[in-house]
Amino acid sequence: MPTGGPSSKAVTYNTYLKVDELLELQQPLSEGPEHDETLFIVIHQVYELWFKQVLHETARVQRAFERGEVPLALSTLKRILTILKTLVGQVDVLETMTPMSFNSFRSRLDSASGFQSAQFRELEFRLGRKDPRTLEHHPQGSRGRRALDELYEQPSLWDSFLRFLALKEYPVPTEVLERDFRQPLEPSPEVQRILLRVYEDDHILGMLCERLVDLDEGLQEWRYRHVKMVERTIGHKPGTGGSDGVAYLRRSLFQPLFPDLWMIRTEL
Repeated sequence: MPTGGPSSKAVTYNTYLKVDELLELQQPLSEGPEHDETLFIVIHQVYELWFKQVLHETARVQRAFERGEVPLALSTLKRILTILKTLVGQVDVLETMTPMSFNSFRSRLDSASGFQSAQFRELEFRLGRKDPRTLEHHPQGSRGRRALDELYEQPSLWDSFLRFLALKEYPVPTEVLERDFRQPLEPSPEVQRILLRVYEDDHILGMLCERLVDLDEGLQEWRYRHVKMVERTIGHKPGTGGSDGVAYLRRSLFQPLFPDLWMIRTEL
């Protein structure tokens, strides 16, 4: 058999990253096309890629909690927080697009809207914010709907953290550990007392709590920057997907993912 020479199946930069396929995915709909439509598409496709990575990382944090692996949970949360800063930074790029530039192709979006992002809803579900009304925006049998239906029944990141505390022999109430995971997270005085003990007893576990606060704050920061970017771009026009635009987005602001960690601030 002949030897030597490059293999026809050698992995290259292009084949490994599917660069040619990736660069075919930006397909503006406007005539011309309008210059800024390419930027709009690229930014939102990159958001979806980062959402995919954050989902990948949050699943890892949950597994680390379930196994009691504190260093892995801390390092993975640090990575998630770094990604969130990147997501916020992308808003700066979007804000280089003027309202007139966006309006030049906005009508082409038809009913397309950011609240139809299945991956962002998956992230919300994984972090404990489960609103069954969001399911109706994702057709039965679609990839996103299957993922959301599965996450709707599963414990959230916070539920896994409470299981972790129970694993560390903190007296987390059984009714909290065995709650209906489909229901919204509610503040618990019993859990808050346990969290105060955690901060007093164990510096490392207290640091883990603070990384969860950072995660909560980081996501709220991204929401705020996103709302202000939309307001700057379209004012108070209705959203393309039929929502009431900025007013719809504002309702998501300042709603903590982990209320117990915020409610103990005055006691620390």
